[in-house]
Amino acid sequence: MKVKILELESKSEVKSQIYLVTKNKSKLPSINDGWRFNFSKHSKGKDFETYILKTNKTPEIIEGCLIINTKSLHQVYMAFVEVAPHNRGNEKRYDKVAGCLIAFACRQSFINGQEGFLAFDVLEEKEENQKKLMNMYNRKYNAVRLDDSTTMIILPDGSERLINEFLN
Repeated sequence: MKVKILELESKSEVKSQIYLVTKNKSKLPSINDGWRFNFSKHSKGKDFETYILKTNKTPEIIEGCLIINTKSLHQVYMAFVEVAPHNRGNEKRYDKVAGCLIAFACRQSFINGQEGFLAFDVLEEKEENQKKLMNMYNRKYNAVRLDDSTTMIILPDGSERLINEFLN
């Protein structure tokens, strides 16, 4: 799927693509490359689909990665989402990478007959970091926390807003 992310240095949109990764076709990001997750390992889960976001400008570099399960009963489950290490913090190269990937997962929920429901868990070692991340998901991506659990859900209206903001 074609998307646009924001190059912060030039303040211009950069044409990009979200690709489905077929088994053994691409080298996936790992902890050894400075990422928080080992996507090669996690992508092997049953019913998981792995997607990567790359720019047309530098197609050899992965800007973000997403693993979803579209086979769950009531919603699509976002197992892992992460932006490249060079897209984090104050010196990040691109913005809107996570938004595009999360909106893409929301879109997959509509496509797979799950009406736009997207669920995911926020699991951090420190509770303060977990709360901070949950607040960010709520503020930026319309996610709501399910009771006192670590699970968050993006409801159909929130999914539609994300799709309109990041995929159109």
